[in-house]
Amino acid sequence: MRKNLISVPEFDGLPAPVYFRYAEFDADSHAVSHQHAWGALDYVASGVMRFEVAGRRFMSPPQYAVWVPPHTEHSAYNAKAIVYRSVYLDAVHCQHLPREPVTLAISDILKSILSDFARRDIHIPQSEADIRLAQVLVDQLRLAPVHQCYLPYASHPGLQRVLEALQAQPGNNRPLGQWADQVHVSERTLARLFLRELGMSFGEWRQRLRFLAAIEALEFTRSVQEVGFDLGYSTSSAFIAMFQRQAGCTPEQYRRQARHP
Repeated sequence: MRKNLISVPEFDGLPAPVYFRYAEFDADSHAVSHQHAWGALDYVASGVMRFEVAGRRFMSPPQYAVWVPPHTEHSAYNAKAIVYRSVYLDAVHCQHLPREPVTLAISDILKSILSDFARRDIHIPQSEADIRLAQVLVDQLRLAPVHQCYLPYASHPGLQRVLEALQAQPGNNRPLGQWADQVHVSERTLARLFLRELGMSFGEWRQRLRFLAAIEALEFTRSVQEVGFDLGYSTSSAFIAMFQRQAGCTPEQYRRQARHP
């Protein structure tokens, strides 16, 4: 079945120094590879968006956004339906933002401004109050903690095979030693590969993967306990604790918030 194609804005020039875009994209939708002269903050208020930016893969949960600098090739894919927010910034506003694609941690203030503008369908701030809010948003972006990628990927072939198998089955509880046997390296070597190539341990990477899978699963009517069991947790309390560490709220709280992003 052919994927739903996401239309890409075709401005001759950015309509305003700070421009806001909002959309809801269906499952199995994608944006073809493109670039533009302005920077873009791509944020998902509900769901998980997958990006490829300058040859690197990014996955963006609601606590993070992907920063795409001007003139940077990027594309996107959504396995599940998402609620999308984007902020386009002209070259002047990009001067104090990263020159490489990165993940930015999104503050509550920034989320609130995006939510407010989306609710009022503000694309170009016009009133003095909205112009001030847009400036606060830009200031918040400049202060946002930078992460290279929420869920990084590997170049090592053996490590890639492990990551792909985990993505296909996030609830797989196979320990690191068994994965090492599968790709014919020692457990210590595989642990070092995780730290060297991904900047985190096997356990941390798998937990982040399960968190992203949980966000998508919570869009449906399955119970929190069922989602947790599907993702390899023996008790719902263990799953809820993991989710709360990653999201700052419980799965049920997230589910309620996702209905009113």
